[in-house]
Amino acid sequence: MRLADVVTELERWFPPNLAEPWDSVGLTFGDPDAAVESVLLAVDPTAGIAAEAIERRVDLIVTHHPLWLSGVTSLRGAKGRFAQDLIRAGIAHFNAHTNADRANPGVNDALAQALGLQAPVPLESRTSTSLRLTAYVPTADREQLIDALAAAGAGTIGDYDRCAYTTAGAGTFRPLAGADPHIGEIGRTEQVDEDRLEMVLPVAARPAVTAALLSAHPYEEPAYDFTEILRADPGLGLGRVGGVPRQTLSQFADVVAGALPATAAGVRFAGDPDSLVETVAVVGGSGASELQAASRVADVLVTADLKHHTVDEHLADGGCAVIDVAHWASEWPWCAQTANRLETLGLGTHVSQQVTDPWSGHRGGTG
Repeated sequence: MRLADVVTELERWFPPNLAEPWDSVGLTFGDPDAAVESVLLAVDPTAGIAAEAIERRVDLIVTHHPLWLSGVTSLRGAKGRFAQDLIRAGIAHFNAHTNADRANPGVNDALAQALGLQAPVPLESRTSTSLRLTAYVPTADREQLIDALAAAGAGTIGDYDRCAYTTAGAGTFRPLAGADPHIGEIGRTEQVDEDRLEMVLPVAARPAVTAALLSAHPYEEPAYDFTEILRADPGLGLGRVGGVPRQTLSQFADVVAGALPATAAGVRFAGDPDSLVETVAVVGGSGASELQAASRVADVLVTADLKHHTVDEHLADGGCAVIDVAHWASEWPWCAQTANRLETLGLGTHVSQQVTDPWSGHRGGTG
């Protein structure tokens, strides 16, 4: 496969528009026309991962974390060396970050599956802004107008296009001096069988749809308007929440520790060890912002990078129990999930077993 074709598939699985505005996702470097036969999957773009890719002679590295989050003007430091070493070896780099967090399946689905969650759904559903066009058209001209609007980008919902809703009615108007009416005469009130036509469209398609409407509509002055609407995107969103067999918090912490790769930091939890757990929320990576959302629906939140004061205040306010794992460990299951999908494209895949969590040791603790 060409690199460009692999990127097309990856961006279909992890749409760039799901990423946070501050994020950097997609192809970092690589020749789009280069052939890709094998891929290395990892969480972090580190020197060790670059060395592994070169040793395995893969054509592409896919990581979860980006190499850079902002523009660069030189290839210096560890990240610059990462890029130079791979470019010199002819290895491309692609990353899917917060877009993979929200995608389905994505980072959080892989984490939910690793922990055995049943029937997981998004913890916070993603909503998208779109427009609804409402226009009024003579019944005889309705189908022609729908065709023109669909060609301009209106009326696509999921895997369906030319989606429209019409309501029959009657329109009334009186052409004034200077008008050039399609129907009727100057100064005489007219009544015409018309349909109210509604179609949805992306915000970016409004100029093209407006132009198509004005061009295809038979009236000199068609009546129309656009309304901004919010829609929930099924299955997409941050985190996942699902069920597990009833057990204590300490027992479920053992499940988490056994399901995720071992790290120096290990697994720690906050809350009554004997409290019962049946509903679990997960947020791969840093999930402190989802503590309140998790408390509304779950007995425990599994996430990473939780701070002392954040957890202390959360529990004092009656929040759910929390299990804090290593950032890297919470996102690593995504690598195998994505590798399996890439294999369906006929590509050879390798999931790096390197522990790229920055913490390298741990001492003490009370268990």
